[in-house]
Amino acid sequence: MVAETAGLLEIDGLTRRYGTIVALDGLSFSVQAGQVVGFLGPNGAGKTTTMRAVFGLTDLDSGEVRWNGTKVDQPARRRFGYMPEERGLYPGMLVGDQVEYIGRLHGLSAADAATATKMWLERLGVADRASSKVDVLSHGNQQRVQLAAALVHEPEVIVLDEPLSGLDPAGIDDIGAVLVERANAGCCVLFSSHQLDLVEDLCESVTIIDHGKLVASGRVDDLATSGQRRLVVRVDGERDAAWARHLPGIVVSETNGGEARLVLDESIDSDVVLRAAMAAGRVTEFSFARRRLSEVFREALA
Repeated sequence: MVAETAGLLEIDGLTRRYGTIVALDGLSFSVQAGQVVGFLGPNGAGKTTTMRAVFGLTDLDSGEVRWNGTKVDQPARRRFGYMPEERGLYPGMLVGDQVEYIGRLHGLSAADAATATKMWLERLGVADRASSKVDVLSHGNQQRVQLAAALVHEPEVIVLDEPLSGLDPAGIDDIGAVLVERANAGCCVLFSSHQLDLVEDLCESVTIIDHGKLVASGRVDDLATSGQRRLVVRVDGERDAAWARHLPGIVVSETNGGEARLVLDESIDSDVVLRAAMAAGRVTEFSFARRRLSEVFREALA
């Protein structure tokens, strides 16, 4: 089992250039064990390069990765688990044999690898496919097998690149529950995703990067309650919040099915907004709201 003592994964000053392209630009952040941390950014922000750097799969121009204050080396990485976005499995190999093999590569005995493989395939709902080849599995079941391969050796650090991509709701629930379970057991869990609503539900903290630099980080609750006031307003017959777009000191952040999310300057009295909404039609919803993670993301990148 994973040790109960908390650990710390530190990304310190990572820089990586590919010719004139700067993939990482002095990137620094840390991930505390015991949490599920979302690693966010637009395409090309440097997320995958960072994850590969944790595992020594990309050369760095400068900076280092530390675990519990010590620079990560190959022996330390044997205690880490990695689930890349691209399929990292042998397509013609049997599922059970493959997960056992990866367990052996991480130092498990043959007996322990077999036991752990059986447990994780059952836990992830693919025990009945242990004798199947990977390439005949559905995308969702391949994701489950790949996660089993990342977890078979009970790693202290788990890094996952888009683990929820392409999954149905049941698959998302299953994998999300495992990630939370591993964090509660003392693991350091870092995963990337573009599905911000799912990240908001699963993660205690997030780190957001853009152009290889840190642009925002913190607890989801703290980020959601910081910044300018938000109002959620719904007016019958007003699907695009045209009534609010001319109001000074008001920004229409999102509209969705008639619901408008408004960002208010400090000087704006919410009663002014309510009167404008009532003048436009029957008001069926009017309440203050937290920032959604999607709003935090967009504002961090602005």
